[in-house]
Amino acid sequence: MRPQEIIAKKRDGEILSQMELNFFVQGVCDESWADYQISAMLMAMFTRGLNHDEQTFLTQNMLHSGEVLDFSDIEMPKADKHSTGGVGDKTSLIIAPLAAACGLAVPMISGRGLGHTGGTLDKLESISGYNVNLTTAEFTRVIKTCGFAMCGQTPEIAPADKKIYALRDATATVPYIPLIVASIMSKKMAEGLDALVLDVKTGNGAFMENLKKSIKLAEAMVETGKSCDVATQAVISDMSQPLGKFVGNSLEVFECLNILRGEIDPQTTETLELSIELTARMLVLTKLADTLETATKRCYEKISNGEALEKFRHNINLQGGNPIICDSPEILLETVLKIPVNSLLTGFICEIDTKTVGNAICEIGGGRTKIDDVIDFAVGYECIKKIGDEIREGETLGILYCRNKSQSQLILGKLKNAYQISEEKPTNIKLVQKIIS
Repeated sequence: MRPQEIIAKKRDGEILSQMELNFFVQGVCDESWADYQISAMLMAMFTRGLNHDEQTFLTQNMLHSGEVLDFSDIEMPKADKHSTGGVGDKTSLIIAPLAAACGLAVPMISGRGLGHTGGTLDKLESISGYNVNLTTAEFTRVIKTCGFAMCGQTPEIAPADKKIYALRDATATVPYIPLIVASIMSKKMAEGLDALVLDVKTGNGAFMENLKKSIKLAEAMVETGKSCDVATQAVISDMSQPLGKFVGNSLEVFECLNILRGEIDPQTTETLELSIELTARMLVLTKLADTLETATKRCYEKISNGEALEKFRHNINLQGGNPIICDSPEILLETVLKIPVNSLLTGFICEIDTKTVGNAICEIGGGRTKIDDVIDFAVGYECIKKIGDEIREGETLGILYCRNKSQSQLILGKLKNAYQISEEKPTNIKLVQKIIS
């Protein structure tokens, strides 16, 4: 077989065999397929589609392209959470230490930003010295010591996905269900989990903007998880506006640390509520709690008594970061220009083009348009007003954090136009829209 033959077969809409998909994944790992051939294959899959069997074979091959971790010597139940990505989506930074404080072992393998959405690894690297490039042995040691570890795919863990993930971002082939399922589940099933909770976003800031498509994606991932004997559940959550108060790497870590410190304001409430919802479901799936109500109560207690913050402090120290940020989160914030984004109209905010907000921050360095782009951790956006809030002409919708005036001139108009204002107050949007079990 040659790569050209497999690419042409899928380009022409034919069904690929398990052997052919194995050949593709092997080629990604041993570099016998060039980047341009992998990219062509991804585009062929995206445009011509993969059926259920092809999706299953691709996922299995990506899962077994590397090591499947074995944490059987860790007595605590093993659980993780994964989000399909959104703007201001930062809950992993709260969930991992919170779940560990509740008695779970959390082996969290995360990714970098994709398109207009942020990535957990990029946020973590905004912490001075924090090392997300752990070996399997280091990863295991950190989990055993503090209850959780957060790192990226290594040469040992889902190596095929690491390459494919980056090329999907660069070739606009991200929002396709079989590729999303294969990417997410190959990483997560390699973690040796007992339970997995999926946060599947829906709305104009999500890769799956349509609720029906979000449900379809959630069902596919839950089915895949259960087929691997991992208790799996999905939460469909709203991404019709940025989650919480901040968008941008350092700013989002700042927000999460303040939440773990118990310093919560109206703009950060949704971040806390969604983090609690997802963590509580992890506790129920692993049978550390009998009911969701009991699990939720325990989660709030672990934040209020400071145990979750101390878990994060311990982890930061173990992974090479500066734990002083737990006492002084403002250390994360560099001196940048703060430019108010003022409303053009008076009325109620009825819609926010969340994808535009995410793309605008990417334009000034907060995300990537190319694989090798360097992230500027300091730039971002502070959401002052949310959907349903009343606003007057000239009043501040949010604050842009940028390096210079030229950056602000580049995206200020886009941010203003991302807000739709109406005379009537819109109905409230539910944060959690559906549970897929």
